[in-house]
Amino acid sequence: MAIYSMTAFAQARTTFEQMQILLEIRSVNNRYLDLHLRMPDELRFFEPRLRALISEHISRGKLDVRLQVQRQNTTAAAPLATEFLESVRAQLKHIREVLPETPAPAFNELFALASQHQEIEKEHWQPLLESLTAEALQELTAHRAREGEQLGTAMRDFARQMLTHIETVKNHLPEVQKEYQQRVAQRLREALEQASPEGMQYVSAEEFNARVAQEAAAFSLRIDVAEEITRLEAHVNELFHLLGAPQSEHIKEVATKHTSKKTKHNSLGKRLDFLFQEMNREANTLGSKAGSIELTQAAIELKLLIEQLREQAQNLE
Repeated sequence: MAIYSMTAFAQARTTFEQMQILLEIRSVNNRYLDLHLRMPDELRFFEPRLRALISEHISRGKLDVRLQVQRQNTTAAAPLATEFLESVRAQLKHIREVLPETPAPAFNELFALASQHQEIEKEHWQPLLESLTAEALQELTAHRAREGEQLGTAMRDFARQMLTHIETVKNHLPEVQKEYQQRVAQRLREALEQASPEGMQYVSAEEFNARVAQEAAAFSLRIDVAEEITRLEAHVNELFHLLGAPQSEHIKEVATKHTSKKTKHNSLGKRLDFLFQEMNREANTLGSKAGSIELTQAAIELKLLIEQLREQAQNLE
């Protein structure tokens, strides 16, 4: 499964009818898809289609989208229409009848005025804006993929550290049980000697060992974390599966595929949220059953790593 960060930036621009069109998309993390669009009034007809295109390719994140049109007032622009110039002359003549000193508009002012009256034809602009949006979304997704790869690398490192602590718990449990058995035997011997100096003479070795074994068995049940360890290992393995392998050599290809159609799987970020809840549950149980300082410390380290994983996952789509 490809990993995509929700933090990214993309920009696409083109020129059409002596106008520069710029589309910028800034994305940050958010629980749901939250779109904020800014565009000129003459391009508002494209807003529903723009929202639809973004929603087809992006499932989570707060996106600030800015569509800007800048008119080029240069001598290379197309000649002004004769009808427009005749209209300006008539208006100027009418104004000078009341205000004789009114100057004629400058060259740049004429072009700016003409641009304001220039109508945008939807059938010509719609394909152009769709193509511009596709270009920006492809760049945005590629940026998200690069950021996602870095997050995935950090999270895989945290997962490997978790496996180290889990292995520490597994290796330390027999030692804890053995130490507890020795402590039980020592306390029982001291209790019998305190009750009667000859107390040990009235207790057979079989009875003494049976009592120690009974206490040790009860302790072993209290600190039995085999199920918790098994589930934690399964959760970590699932995390590796979800994060997949590093994707640096496939970022461009994956980004293109990602923008070609909406992903069919559930949001990776939401799936990881649930997985970390389950991990935290097992770590809490492990901590409550800890029978030594080493096991308690291992449980604390696991909880810290899970929290670090959760913080990283908050920025994943």
